Amino acid sequence: MNASMPVRHTQAESDLFERFETSKSALSGSVAVTALREAAVDQIRDRGLPHRRVEEYKYSDLRAFLKSAAPLSESTDVAAAKAVLDAQDSYGELERYRIVVANGVYLPELSDTDALAGEGVTITGLNEALAGEHGAQLLSSPKSALNDGLITLNTAFVQGGVIVDAAEGVSLSKPVELVQVATSRGAQVTRNKVTVGKGAKLRLLETFAGDSGQGEINSVFDYTVADNAFLATTRLIIGGGDAARLFTTIATLGAEAEFKSLGFIAGPRFTRNQQFINFTGENSEAKIYGVTMAGGDDLADQTLIVDHAVPHCNSREFFKTVLDGRSKGVYQGRINVAQHAQKTDGEMMTQALLLSEEAEMANKPELEIFADDVICAHGATSGQIDEDLLFYLRARGIPEAEAKTLLVLAFLSEAIEEYDEDDVTEGLESRVRDWLAGH
Repeated sequence: MNASMPVRHTQAESDLFERFETSKSALSGSVAVTALREAAVDQIRDRGLPHRRVEEYKYSDLRAFLKSAAPLSESTDVAAAKAVLDAQDSYGELERYRIVVANGVYLPELSDTDALAGEGVTITGLNEALAGEHGAQLLSSPKSALNDGLITLNTAFVQGGVIVDAAEGVSLSKPVELVQVATSRGAQVTRNKVTVGKGAKLRLLETFAGDSGQGEINSVFDYTVADNAFLATTRLIIGGGDAARLFTTIATLGAEAEFKSLGFIAGPRFTRNQQFINFTGENSEAKIYGVTMAGGDDLADQTLIVDHAVPHCNSREFFKTVLDGRSKGVYQGRINVAQHAQKTDGEMMTQALLLSEEAEMANKPELEIFADDVICAHGATSGQIDEDLLFYLRARGIPEAEAKTLLVLAFLSEAIEEYDEDDVTEGLESRVRDWLAGH
């Protein structure tokens, strides 16, 4: 008989248990939701936070990184949230609709609620839905994400978020920005449910404003893309600070659906952007892109699992990483092809550019294929700036620093331009230039 050893809890884990005891009465939810929260805390108590002995977190040990866990952020007022928004506008003059969540609470006063309703998009605060009869369903996860540590942490402490429902056949004239605002230095834990109805089209910009200080940001985005529908999401994870930035995508695709996303990381000390893509209808397509820039002692992790559970679906994954200083980049990607998912076409590529000798890249692309009539491939490269290309530019009078900037920008822009969302291309490339200017 084997007896499992009890977990010796870290200070951060002890802080989390205290956080739950002090905040559970204020966290919304039905009886079923409360039971899910308690089960999630029990799981953290039994297993601890995700650490390097968990295969999926081998290269991004959250347990070792978190030295303490701040309390949840307190509710805020409209004026404080507006001040943060005015000071930190991620897209400037770009025309878009806006949905604002501040410290986990949906603020219709700062959101384009009426205009979106006129376009066929309804918005509901998550807290209201969690307290309803079907609240527990909003905290469900697909098989590929069951028992994931970040989702477990989110389930235990989720403060709120929004439910966005684009009706059947809707095609919005402008993109929608879902901006999450931090007005205090506590933890921000949100979950956002986005449903794109049959034949509808939606472009979503996910941004974050303010500073959570020592409190982690943990956000789950749960997307349902119905038959013949289209969803494009652009996620900006930027800024400094020592708090962990933890993001999860759960995407479920119907038949003949199209989903594409770009995860853009630049600046946080510890970032994990993980995605679980699930094909449930035939003849659908997913295109997943990533752009990562890390310097100093930063760690940036892009993790992806694509489940091909039905035949005749295509997926493309293309990730670019630039590392400087003593930073560490992580790419973990896996394409699963079920036995009956014939005619699957899946392709994965990750490329890293190391600007210093101390930078480190961990690449782990995988294929798990049980069908026999498929086209699947993966590849990974890591290297330094091509000295021949650098010499070519310098020989034409371009200073070395500018020449390096041009080469790095060209390297990263390949993923941005292939993402092919013209509204955001210029802004993203400008952010690349700004990051390079500081490195």
